[in-house]
Amino acid sequence: MTDDSQPASPDKRQRILLVTGLSGAGKTTALRVLEDLGWEAIDNFPIRLLGGLIEQADNNNERTPLAIGFDSRTRGFVPQDIIESVKQLSDRGDLLITTLFLDCASGELERRYNETRRRHPMAQERPVRVGIQAERELLEPLRRWADAVIDTSTFASNQLQQSIREQFAGSAPQNMSVIISSFGFARGTPPLADLVFDMRFLDNPHWIEELREQTGLDEPVGAHIRKDPAFDAVFTQIRDLLLTLLPRYQAQGKSYVNIAFGCTGGRHRSVFTAAQMAQALQHEGFSPTVLHRNLGSRAADEIEGRQG
Repeated sequence: MTDDSQPASPDKRQRILLVTGLSGAGKTTALRVLEDLGWEAIDNFPIRLLGGLIEQADNNNERTPLAIGFDSRTRGFVPQDIIESVKQLSDRGDLLITTLFLDCASGELERRYNETRRRHPMAQERPVRVGIQAERELLEPLRRWADAVIDTSTFASNQLQQSIREQFAGSAPQNMSVIISSFGFARGTPPLADLVFDMRFLDNPHWIEELREQTGLDEPVGAHIRKDPAFDAVFTQIRDLLLTLLPRYQAQGKSYVNIAFGCTGGRHRSVFTAAQMAQALQHEGFSPTVLHRNLGSRAADEIEGRQG
């Protein structure tokens, strides 16, 4: 009889992550993060030479995980040939090969290229959108075949970095990072939040003249929010839920947990609740990072609305 409580033996296979995708979708950023996580990162690598690279690593008895970047600019880039080559390598029992495809909406890619004034590699003398469409059609077999797809259309650079860390940290430090943030729904929901709590049911300090220009970090605003009859009960329920979930996330090996509190403008109710929850979790032994996304935004009646 086996003891299921014992941890599984570590995987001894050589880890290889193939990183590809549309030009401008974030491949370079992803490879930099992987390098920071301890992967050996190589960009624009001809995949037909991957077998030789693996053999060299075997001969040197190296087991550093490899992150290999390639795209339509890489020499000898033929998607179907790459897929067949990787399929053959994947049959080896000593290799663990994963393919990551970075996607992005065409309109956002066009905006990025126009903003940086870079030439798209497949546009030649044609408009950027023509090059983007041509590359999308070329890469479609790789997108369908990839093990993981990350759409970076709405990501800022730091959000892509965070997503890569969450998915590919591997044997990085086991201590789970807890991030508590506040935000305004009027300015969009954080794309990487694992848990989102809507605090718009609380009385809105924005409509109190002397509190409008203050924030949830100011004592008068906090006192006003605490007076809401619903606050204490709901706060306690959320805290107890988090204290139940966080140890279970950690046991499952999750590296990051992002907890977001939202209100309409992201300046009062969400800020106060996020700050209070961070203190509550600190008392339970966690060390959360606190981020207030919209704390510096302008207080505006049009955004808050009478129902917000």
